[in-house]
Amino acid sequence: MRSGVGFDADDEVTIVERVAAIDIAKASGTVCVRVPHPSIAGRRSTRVWEIGATTNAIIGLVEELAEARIERVVVESTSDYWRPFVYLLQARGVTTWLVNARDVKQVPGRPKTDKVDAVWLAKLNERGMLRPSFVPPVEIRELRDYTRLRHDLSGERARHKQRMEKLLEDALIKLSTVATDIFGVSGRMMIDALIAGERDPRVLADMAHGRMKVKRNELIDALTGRFDAHHAELAQILLDQVDTLNERIDQLTARIEQLIAKILAAAAAPPTGDGGDGDQANPTRSVVERLDEIAGVGEHTAQVIIAEIGLDMAQFPTPAHLVSWAKLSPRTIQSGPKHRGGKTGKGNPYLRKVLGDAAAGAGKTNTFLGARYRRLVPRRGKLKAVTAISRSILVIAWHLLNDPNTRFHDLGSDYYDTRLNKDRKTRNLVHQLQALGHHVTLTTAA
Repeated sequence: MRSGVGFDADDEVTIVERVAAIDIAKASGTVCVRVPHPSIAGRRSTRVWEIGATTNAIIGLVEELAEARIERVVVESTSDYWRPFVYLLQARGVTTWLVNARDVKQVPGRPKTDKVDAVWLAKLNERGMLRPSFVPPVEIRELRDYTRLRHDLSGERARHKQRMEKLLEDALIKLSTVATDIFGVSGRMMIDALIAGERDPRVLADMAHGRMKVKRNELIDALTGRFDAHHAELAQILLDQVDTLNERIDQLTARIEQLIAKILAAAAAPPTGDGGDGDQANPTRSVVERLDEIAGVGEHTAQVIIAEIGLDMAQFPTPAHLVSWAKLSPRTIQSGPKHRGGKTGKGNPYLRKVLGDAAAGAGKTNTFLGARYRRLVPRRGKLKAVTAISRSILVIAWHLLNDPNTRFHDLGSDYYDTRLNKDRKTRNLVHQLQALGHHVTLTTAA
C-alpha cells in the first residue's frame, strides 16, 4: 500500500437554495436568479433578465431579490461599475459577495455572452465555489477615498516638480546638482528670483540658507545659464500648480485626520447600556500612534493602512489571511520534483506602495526590521527584501489592529546575533577555509 500525505478534502457540494448573480457592464447588468423549481422536486428554476445600471433600476432589483428571499447575491468585480450594485444591496441587508473576475473565468468552449456569464456565476454561487472580496464598511470607504486622492495628487505634484527640473536643465541651470531639493527654502527663493528677472548667479547664490551657504561657489557655477522670459513664464505656471496641489494635499490631510478621529471615537464608545469598565485601552490613543511606532511607518503610512484594511480584523482571521489578500505571501510552484518561487501578484497598489516605502525606510534603521532587511539583501536582492519587510510590517499591523491593548516592541538590531548557533557557524567557517586549501587549528580565546 502506498503512503501519501493526508489532508482533509470536502467532496460534498453544499447547495445554496436561493441565489442570484449579476454580470456587470457599464450601463447595464444581466441578472440570473436560481431557486428551487416550484413543482418539480430536485430541479432548479433559472430566470435571466437585464436591468439598467441607474440607481432607481438597481433599487427596484434589490427589492425584488429581497422579496424572493435570495440568500446570497454574487457580483463580479468589473472596473468601478460594481459599486452601485454592491452598495445598494448591502444597504438593503442582502448578503452580497463581490468576487474577483479571475475566479469566475468562463469554461473554455462555451459561448461568451452576458446571459451565459450570469448563469455560470449563479451556478458557482449556489455550489459555494467562490470566495468574497473585501469590501470595507462605509466609513472606511469614505476615508479610503480621501487617502487615495491624496496619494494621486502627491504623484501629480512630484511630476510637476520633475517638469520644473527639466525646464531648468533646458535653461542650462544645474541647480539640482547642488541642491538636494530644488523646492526647499533656498531653491524656491532662487527660482522665484529667476522668474522675477534676476539673472546674476552671484546674487542668486547669496540667497542660500543653512547648509547651502557653504556651497556658494558651486551654486554660482550651477546658476550660470540662459534662463529667458519664456522659461520664466513656464516656471511660474509650474510653481502655481505645485502650490495649488500643496494646498489641496494639506486640505485632504486635515480631513483624513478628522475622519480617523471620528472613526476611532465611534469605536471607543461603549455599547448601549454599558458604562465601560474604565480599564479598557482608549482606541483614540490611538491606532495611528501605535502603528507609527513601527520602524519605517510614519503618520501618513498609518493612515493609509487603516484606510485600506480597516480596523476590524474579523475579515482577516489570521495575519496570513491579510498577507495573502495583500499579495505579499511567497508562492511555491511545484511540478514533479521541481520547486520554484512564483510571483506574489499585484494586490492592492495603494497598500503595497506605502508598505514598500516603509520597508525601504526601515532598512536604513538600527532596528530588527533594518537588520532583517540587511540580512536578506545579499542573498535575495533588494526587491525581495523590500517585499519580505513589507510583509513583516503588515503582520505587525494586523496584531496592533486586532488587539487595542497590544503595543509594538522592537526586538532589536542584535536579535539574530544573540541567537546565533556558534558551533554551527564555526563549523561552516572552518569548512569554507578547508575548501580553500587551508589547515585550520582552533584555539579558544581567553
